[in-house]
Amino acid sequence: MKQTHTAMDASPNTALPLRFPTHPIAGLAGTSFKHEHLPAIVADGPQRGFFEVHAENYMGAGGPPLRMLEQIRRDSPVSLHGVCMSIGGPQPLDKAHLERFRSLVERYEPALVSEHLAWSTHQTTYLNDLLPLPYTPESLARVCEHIDEVQEAIGRPILLENPSTYVTFRESTISETDFIRSIARRTGCGLLLDVNNVFVSATNHGFSALDYLSDFPLAAVGEIHLAGHAEQSDDEGDLLLIDSHDGPVADAVWKLYEIVISRRGPIPTLIEWDSNIPDWPILRGEAIAAQAILDRFSSIALPDHSHVAA
Repeated sequence: MKQTHTAMDASPNTALPLRFPTHPIAGLAGTSFKHEHLPAIVADGPQRGFFEVHAENYMGAGGPPLRMLEQIRRDSPVSLHGVCMSIGGPQPLDKAHLERFRSLVERYEPALVSEHLAWSTHQTTYLNDLLPLPYTPESLARVCEHIDEVQEAIGRPILLENPSTYVTFRESTISETDFIRSIARRTGCGLLLDVNNVFVSATNHGFSALDYLSDFPLAAVGEIHLAGHAEQSDDEGDLLLIDSHDGPVADAVWKLYEIVISRRGPIPTLIEWDSNIPDWPILRGEAIAAQAILDRFSSIALPDHSHVAA
């Protein structure tokens, strides 16, 4: 008889792996999982789609968060999204953090695992933000070294997310799309294309989002993110977009998303909504809208990316 245990029996670092059912994820739309939505999700019963969780919210030794994640994982595919690895940082990766991340991957068997092309730590200070980096040969080598370390630790490729940016660097000698393409080629990682990030950066820096997407290595994309953004003004009174994740997906982002899906096929797509959390039907409605677009292009054959999606 197979032994089972709950999330409170041991910490993620010491618990024996649970065996969860394998759920399909190809061509599905999902949402960020928020604990306040759990009763409504359970009441809805089994549903088409998947949930994404931030890894750092589940690195404790037990308690309600881990029990809720187990409940969600039993019934649906889960995508594990890291936000604190600081892959783009100049210093070595935090070994303890990487071990906690590895334990979560082993325990919950996520269909997708991802992190950001960004940095967030300086020496012993955590800056609680996803900060940009210069696109140079030196930073490219460092990012690839960090991704290799993460992938070796967890025993599988990760997906790397393109950033939303508000500044650029004079030191950059490589375009963002070429930088990301080189990372994927050198490390074998997949890519997470955040379409809202593309729109935010394009608006802030005055380049064409369509040109960016035409040059992006879509064949390596294993997941897409969609989210809302906020409009502000910079010091000169010009429009500044903030990747705020606090509202519905903008019409312009939906249009870009449909263009990507028409070119690449139905890639698993996640609706991010991390503040000003709405009631579950509103968030679910955003995922349903994404699913309709995925279904419309379901006949497009996808390249084999079994190495980045379970």
